[in-house]
Amino acid sequence: MSDWEIWATIGVLVLATAATRSSFWLVGHHITIPRRVHDMLRYAPACALAAIIAPDLLLNEGQLQLELGNLKLLAGIAAIVYYLLRRNMLETIVFGMVFFTGLRLLHVF
Repeated sequence: MSDWEIWATIGVLVLATAATRSSFWLVGHHITIPRRVHDMLRYAPACALAAIIAPDLLLNEGQLQLELGNLKLLAGIAAIVYYLLRRNMLETIVFGMVFFTGLRLLHVF
């Protein structure tokens, strides 16, 4: 790609990002979101987070790894159990990272 193509791509991406992020601010209260859509949007952050984390926990070099040697999966499962018991997200993140680091340092599996 030439320099002008790179800058044109960056410019178009800036415009697209600004348009999508500011659309609710520009439209304001002129539109109403149906109650059902509003209820479904509550789950969007959790779904996005799961879509980012699940491949990292389950895949290794493009192959599905559901064995005890997958330390990320074990740490993820431990973090889920910890969250279900404590219901504190910050503690869960710290616990999951400490658990994963402990597994890696101890060479348990």
